Amino acid sequence: MTLISMLLALIIERLAVRSDAWQAHGYLKSYVRLSASSGLSKLASHRFGQYLWLALPGAVVGLVLCLLDSHLISFVVNTLVLLVSIGCWHFRQLYKQYLNAMERGDDEAGFLAMQQMRHDSGSREQSSYGQILVWLNFQYYAAVVFWFLVAGAFGVITYALVRHLQQPVAEDDTEQAAAYAHCVPEGSKALPRVAHWLNWFPARLFGLGFALVGHFSRASSALLSYFLDFTADNELVVTEVAAAAEPMPELTVNTVEESGHMLQLAKRSMLFFLAFAAVLTLGGWLA
Repeated sequence: MTLISMLLALIIERLAVRSDAWQAHGYLKSYVRLSASSGLSKLASHRFGQYLWLALPGAVVGLVLCLLDSHLISFVVNTLVLLVSIGCWHFRQLYKQYLNAMERGDDEAGFLAMQQMRHDSGSREQSSYGQILVWLNFQYYAAVVFWFLVAGAFGVITYALVRHLQQPVAEDDTEQAAAYAHCVPEGSKALPRVAHWLNWFPARLFGLGFALVGHFSRASSALLSYFLDFTADNELVVTEVAAAAEPMPELTVNTVEESGHMLQLAKRSMLFFLAFAAVLTLGGWLA
């Protein structure tokens, strides 16, 4: 059932998901606003309560599924939760704008589309266009699927919430910005710590995937330098291993060619792990 949920969610998201109702950000914004205007704000702003606040939505859904004890309901809910959490229509649209701009020779419009994607994803300034796409693919597909396999709906919802809170708030959304500041005070260490550890193992696992489907010797060397590094930025790990696995001439950096090759690398890695999950299912390791 786990594998079927994954495949259904990935297929539907690719072919049919367009509206905001199928994107996680709307529901996560509502949770933050609810927290800011209720007693949850005390939990969210507490030094240790912040960790519980981050896990609360996923824990509630997981508890309800356990109490209902229905395979059918669990299958439907898990599929819907996964589908919503991998929804990234906003970034798909920005990438399409970039491709359309480059096709008509409008370099400035292409640059602005990618800068918007960089800003909205919270990506590092040093990342190339292709590396931005790899990091987004990791955050919205690879890491989400990993936590779905490990912890079901609880893992997916918790990861999606932490991912959402790591991204910048729109400048014109003052109400949401105030709610975020109330729930995640400046200087809070809970969010970056949880985000780091949620991404730590998936980043290295999918770095291994890049090595297996790309230039193995270069990628494996890059991966080994980070494998037991518990402090390195996870985006740096993912993007550098990806760049080593898909070496490109320097002249192609920040071009459509580089973006396309890096995106294809991420897709090949994802397909590899879906096949690996299928083998685990057939072997009885996954339900």
